[in-house]
Amino acid sequence: MKTGNRFSEAFKQDAVAQVVDRGYAVKEVAARLGISTKSLYTWKAEYSKPAKVRREDDAVAAELRRVKAELARVTEERDIPKKGRSVLRARVSVRYAFIEAHRPEFSTRAMCRMLSVHFSGFYAWLKTPVSQRAIEDARQTALIRQAWEDSGKVYGYRKLHDDLRDQGEACSPNRVSRLASLAGIAAQIGYRRRPGRHGGSPAIVAENRLEQKFDASFPDQVWVTDITYIKTYEGWAYLAVVIDLFSRRVVGWSMQSRMTTDLALQALLMAVWRRKPKATVTIHSDQGSQYTSREWQTFLRQHNLEASMSRRGNCHDNAVAESFFQLLKREWIRRKAYSTREAARQDVFEYIEMFYNPKRKHTNNGMLSPIDFEDRQRILKAQSV
Repeated sequence: MKTGNRFSEAFKQDAVAQVVDRGYAVKEVAARLGISTKSLYTWKAEYSKPAKVRREDDAVAAELRRVKAELARVTEERDIPKKGRSVLRARVSVRYAFIEAHRPEFSTRAMCRMLSVHFSGFYAWLKTPVSQRAIEDARQTALIRQAWEDSGKVYGYRKLHDDLRDQGEACSPNRVSRLASLAGIAAQIGYRRRPGRHGGSPAIVAENRLEQKFDASFPDQVWVTDITYIKTYEGWAYLAVVIDLFSRRVVGWSMQSRMTTDLALQALLMAVWRRKPKATVTIHSDQGSQYTSREWQTFLRQHNLEASMSRRGNCHDNAVAESFFQLLKREWIRRKAYSTREAARQDVFEYIEMFYNPKRKHTNNGMLSPIDFEDRQRILKAQSV
């Protein structure tokens, strides 16, 4: 297994896909991934699709957009009552406010028809002077919506409130909750975990060195690792991650079609590539066959890693990894249907490398993203010397 290169071929292709397929700027992608723009341009030249293939993809994307637009038009009148059920019996001014808040999402006339108000009355209401309170509500609602969209539409009102406070806004969590509710803004909710199966005896079991103590004093002191599943039309895709307990940063991950030892090893290898730890790192896992195999134990010895394992069948012993998987499924992939495992892998790349590590606020980090938290701790350490 080679360890000389810092980034795998799959990582480079995923980075290029953020620029070519998803429209991010090269400078932005390079900054979030911690690489130079020169490297990303080099990867882009090497891995970009031929022009003919891109044109075909654009045609497919255009047709898909047309079909989606048609579906949105057909289902609009069905969806309006779902979001407007709380205002169907409210006074007219409240229904007008709902229509105004949802104009970017639904057509005005359709909403007027579904809420039993005349569109001429709505437009007359728009021209009447509004109170200072209503103006302030509209201004802060726009800020809340922007913060929600910047988070990938996954933040709830608590994190949205923290975002507004970061911008210097004076508001309470209850106010943010009320405005978000009126605007139809809500955090995503995940889906249930598959029940685990236990049978047989693990080959090699390490003691539980972690003992549910999920705080680390410095980077690369303790890593946790685990495996989850993602549904695609091709079948299950399995995701292994390695998380640094100091900042909750995902330092390594891998996705494959089978839940093998190699899946876990590739995620750990990425972590070793990226972090290059100087001292011994404790790596905590469950007692799955991937982590009790001889290949896993050999890799740990060769890279100065010390094994720790949860008690059998006790998910609380590895709660940080379980929490990350719950966030991923709730915030990002719950309502998505992936046609292929490759499409799922690219989307997971975007969540981990473009959102979770560089941008997502984490309560354990004082509402800083994992990368921002590590950068701040590095600065504080340098200033104290």
